[in-house]
Amino acid sequence: MSVIYYTATTLDGFLADPDDSLDWLLRQPQDDDGPGDYERFIEGIGALVMGATTYEWILRHLGRESEPWPYEMPAWVMTHRDLPLPWPDADVRFSSTPIPEVHAEMLAAAGEKELWVVGGGDLAGQFADAGLLDEIRTSTAPVVLGAGRPLLPRRLDLELLQTGRNGAFVTARYRVVGRLREDLEG
Repeated sequence: MSVIYYTATTLDGFLADPDDSLDWLLRQPQDDDGPGDYERFIEGIGALVMGATTYEWILRHLGRESEPWPYEMPAWVMTHRDLPLPWPDADVRFSSTPIPEVHAEMLAAAGEKELWVVGGGDLAGQFADAGLLDEIRTSTAPVVLGAGRPLLPRRLDLELLQTGRNGAFVTARYRVVGRLREDLEG
């Protein structure tokens, strides 16, 4: 079982623009069964975790009672704020517990499947800081934003495991080696 940060990014390393818009992402063509395919990925996920900003984006875009919560598995939302839950049957768990302390509970909920760090970048960084992030899987779009929410605001060494092309995206799968070697030596 692994902890995987699976996300899309711009060529200059942003998840969203400065207004938290994903319009740049949603207009990109991709193949339903190509490398980095979401449907294949989500089949292997047993639990997920996201930050408050990501959850609020979902609320803005799917927060109507006529729209179902998009995930069947347990989901943690890491936040220090009170956030609404418009989906009464959704297994959403709000927590402000530090990642190292709630990690085992998340893995237990995932069972034999993977734990998906949905976003944002700082949350993935908190997993990396604690040595709990195993993989990063990205789909890089042919877009440059110049500013916005960074992909992963940490200094890490990664090992490239796989690459591919899916529509407009370059997909890549990395193993997280750990903190940047130069930071460890300095």
